Amino acid sequence: MANSEIAKVSDITVTDVTDYLRIPEVTAEDTALLTTALNVAKQFVMSYTGLDAEGMDAHEDLVIVIYVLCSSMYDNRAYYVDKSNINNVVESILNLHSINLLPQE
Repeated sequence: MANSEIAKVSDITVTDVTDYLRIPEVTAEDTALLTTALNVAKQFVMSYTGLDAEGMDAHEDLVIVIYVLCSSMYDNRAYYVDKSNINNVVESILNLHSINLLPQE
């Protein structure tokens, strides 16, 4: 599936991430790193926004957030997201969908 066709976070595969990153020859090490990065990115988005997996799927723009987070983790070879140094576009999109910021009733 081409990256432009993905409309839900749950549809993103490691192959989609490697295509997005334009990795010419994917090694087993790359696959392992990106599998973990993809899982961490999804968990980060859920934690940041308060959305569950179904809630993330309702927002197509979160797909690019997952790609950007995976790219950052791949480039830095780190399995975490530094909230104090998050990409401005990623933060803006996440803030649009964050239910954690809403007052509790």
